[in-house]
Amino acid sequence: MQFTSEQRLDDGVLERDFTLGEIPGTLWTPESAEFAESAAPVPLVLMAHNNGLPKGAARLVARARHTAASGYAVATIDAAGCGDRPRSAADEQARADLRRAMQAGEPVDEIFESLVGSLVERAVPEWRTTLDALLALPEIGGPVGYSGWTAVGIRLAVVEPRIAAAGFFAGGYVPRAQREEARQVTVPLLFLLQWDDEGNPRQRALDLFDAFGTTEKTLHANLGGHTGTPWFEVEDGTRFFGRHLK
Repeated sequence: MQFTSEQRLDDGVLERDFTLGEIPGTLWTPESAEFAESAAPVPLVLMAHNNGLPKGAARLVARARHTAASGYAVATIDAAGCGDRPRSAADEQARADLRRAMQAGEPVDEIFESLVGSLVERAVPEWRTTLDALLALPEIGGPVGYSGWTAVGIRLAVVEPRIAAAGFFAGGYVPRAQREEARQVTVPLLFLLQWDDEGNPRQRALDLFDAFGTTEKTLHANLGGHTGTPWFEVEDGTRFFGRHLK
C-alpha cells in the first residue's frame, strides 16, 4: 500500500489517498490513531458506494468523515469497473443497454443482473485485498464493519470472517446470487430503506430483509426517494458500529 497524498481536515480527521496495485482508495483516520505506539488501534469500517459510483462521491465522503471523527478508521476504494477505473466492453454495453431500456420504459432487471453481478464478482476480491493491507497498518485493528453497497456487502459478509457487523443501504439492485447468499449473513445488521425509492421496489427490499439469516437485524425505513436518507441515520449507524466494534 502506497500513500499518495495526505490532508488534515478541520474535523480532526486525517485523509490519505492510497494505491494498492491497480486499486485506488482513500483512508480516513481520527486524531487518536495518529500515535499508534501510544494509542490502541482503532476499529475499521469499509465503506462502499452503490453500483460502482466513485469513492469521491460527496455523500460517501460526508459519511466517512463523520464516522472517522467518531473514532474509526474508514476506507473506501474504486474497485474494478467502479469510479474512474476502466470498464470492460461488457460493462459499457450493459450500461448502454440500460440507458436505452430506461428511456424506452422497458424492463431493466436482467440488464442490472448482468451489470451488477459482474461488478460484485470483481469488487469483492479487491475489497479483501484492501482489507489485508489496511489491517497491517499499526493504527488500525479489528473488529471490522462494513457500510454501504448491499450487493457487495452481502458477499463480503458471507466470505470474509473478519466482518463483524454490517450496515446496508436498500437502494440499488441486488443480483439473484446475493439474494440467495443473504440467508448466510449472520453478523449484526442495520438495513436502511427509503420508502419511496424510485426504481427500487419496496417489497423486494422487505423480502431481502426477511431473508437475512442473522438473528440481530434492524430495519430503518424513512419516507423519501433514493438520495433522501436523513442525516440522523448516519449518526445512528455510528452508534450501531459502537455497539459491535468497540
